Amino acid sequence: MDRKEGKNKISSNRLIHEKSPYLLQHAENPVDWYPWGDEAFEKAKKEDKPIFLSIGYSTCHWCHVMANESFKDEGVARLLNEGLIAIKVDREERPDIDQIYMSICQSLTGQAGWPLSIFMTPHKKPFFAGTYFPKTSRMGIIGFTELLMQVAEMWEKDREKIITFSEKITDSFNSDIHETQEGFSLNRKTLKLAYVQLATNFDPKWGGFGTFPKFPTPHNLTFLLRWHKRSGASAEALEMVETTLSAMKNGGVFDHIGFGFHRYSVDDKWLVPHFEKMLYDQALLAIAYIEAYQTTKSLKYAQVAQEVFTYVLRDMTSPEGGFYSAEDADSQGKEGLFYLWEKSEINKELGEELGELFCRFYGISPSGNFEDSRNILHIPVDLEIFARQQKLPTKELEARLETARKKLFNIREKRVHPLKDDKILVSWNGLMIAALAKGYQALPDQQYAEAAMKAADFILQKLRKPDGTLFHRYRNGDVAYPGYLDDYAFLVWGLIELYESTFEIRYLKEAIAINNDMIKFFWDEKGGGFYFAGKENETLITRSKHVHDSAVPSGNSVAALNLLRLGRMTGNSDLEMRADQLIKTFSSKVAAYPQAYTQLMVALDFMLGPSREIVVSGNPNHEITREMITIIHQNFLPNKVLLVRPEGKEGEKLSELCSFIQKLAPAPMNKHPKVYVCENYACQMPLNNINELRKSLE
Repeated sequence: MDRKEGKNKISSNRLIHEKSPYLLQHAENPVDWYPWGDEAFEKAKKEDKPIFLSIGYSTCHWCHVMANESFKDEGVARLLNEGLIAIKVDREERPDIDQIYMSICQSLTGQAGWPLSIFMTPHKKPFFAGTYFPKTSRMGIIGFTELLMQVAEMWEKDREKIITFSEKITDSFNSDIHETQEGFSLNRKTLKLAYVQLATNFDPKWGGFGTFPKFPTPHNLTFLLRWHKRSGASAEALEMVETTLSAMKNGGVFDHIGFGFHRYSVDDKWLVPHFEKMLYDQALLAIAYIEAYQTTKSLKYAQVAQEVFTYVLRDMTSPEGGFYSAEDADSQGKEGLFYLWEKSEINKELGEELGELFCRFYGISPSGNFEDSRNILHIPVDLEIFARQQKLPTKELEARLETARKKLFNIREKRVHPLKDDKILVSWNGLMIAALAKGYQALPDQQYAEAAMKAADFILQKLRKPDGTLFHRYRNGDVAYPGYLDDYAFLVWGLIELYESTFEIRYLKEAIAINNDMIKFFWDEKGGGFYFAGKENETLITRSKHVHDSAVPSGNSVAALNLLRLGRMTGNSDLEMRADQLIKTFSSKVAAYPQAYTQLMVALDFMLGPSREIVVSGNPNHEITREMITIIHQNFLPNKVLLVRPEGKEGEKLSELCSFIQKLAPAPMNKHPKVYVCENYACQMPLNNINELRKSLE
């Protein structure tokens, strides 16, 4: 650590040697920050000091606020440096640490979020938790300055009480984590209850669930699409999906100039977003729009997915092929500034006629709908209605608006951009690979398959140890941290989708191998289900095991569907049995409130069936074979697995991985493809032509 001459002056602290953009943001704080590690805990024990643990991430607005108010302040830094050992953690680099202490904060305070502020003993046991604290007390919230002084005083005078309380918290949390109450199977009634609960919380006017703030939660929508299919084309379920997807696309939560979705909306209309952009939102929302397109055949949903991919491939893709994590909400110290427009600015850049048309369509006014007379672009009236109002042909209107958008995009590019968090996480990359692969299946566009393959190959080559196990994070050539459950489960999801897109057997082989490692390192042999941290991860105060599907679906929920799909693809019933055990493990927790576990409901929907195993026997490059595959890809068939058995050695390789294929689907004869469809463990006669296939899928 480099220090300036003089008392309490620090030019850079230990975070200067880290790779995380979030930690590097705090490397020049006067706070004597430590990264999480033995050095910090040994110093705390040696100096007999409590620990202040601050967890956040680079694009977190309130993390920036607390940093500017407190962590850059010399007086606050002096209190921290003298009385405590300060540790800073990037929650995206160390989700294992974040999950444990976030759960403890939730149980102690009834709320959670970032920045997460934990006070704990040198043995990592917490005794006080909170989120954002202002520098000085206001509006009933204790100031961080006062809190530091109180903690120091209590540590000095009431040490025994603190230690006892921290032990009690840790013991209670451990018993909650390891308590399992399996014993019954979830069933169709559980799926229906999830639907009813979502319907009860649905906002029929603006879409989404609950009031404000509103979060996208795409797995709610992908579950509802499955319920729509299962329940005989439930109009209500599909209406909830379409209303929500349309409202989000029309709202300010979508970036109408550069594309991509912001994190969430602070109001119920999807108008005012929290402006950060996360990779996982782009991936999961793209999947929801793609599946809506497959269900309805409405091109407007396909267009949104294409625009999301345009943003990701343009702005969030590394030269190596991996995908970056996030973009900040703030630029030049103000939230959303990069995305906001004044009406006069638009008219100046576009000219009066085109500018006025653009402003009317996107709800832009002189007074603005945000701070300082600035505007968030949104679409108050659908394109077709607006075209009629303006007495313009729809295609002409679209062309004029697109001309304006491109001009404003080029102008916006000259602004100061928000910070990009350019670390590459295996877990979120797995989601994006899955989304791009599904995009290629449904749309199709070769660049999506190529981008997904390049990302998958990058991860398999750069973020994997020689023994096949995964790392979690890559940045600037540096890999770090053994992979967590989400890394394994999400990457397997991506690889399965990639195989079903390209039919390159190596991706299926890798999915099977990584799935086997996931079982080896993360499976709870006593209680069932997967731990979040595996046998290769650091030992913390407990091993957490989660199934709740929040902004990102849980590793257990994704793993359950992976197990079912790979079980069907390979004929390995042990994988299906493990999926059944996983769902039973969490059944008592899930049964009462299944709407909180909608990705797990997606897996349950597959498990309950009917599901199909579809094998195309034929050369994937043959015209008729390609047409058959396209028909399968472009239909919404969520509960199916798809295999293509080619001729020759490649077909033999597939048979080695998927033993049932040898008997079910012999090698193609005379280059004429056939399709074999099995449903509920019963196989139909092979289909020889396109019309037979269409009829079978209907």
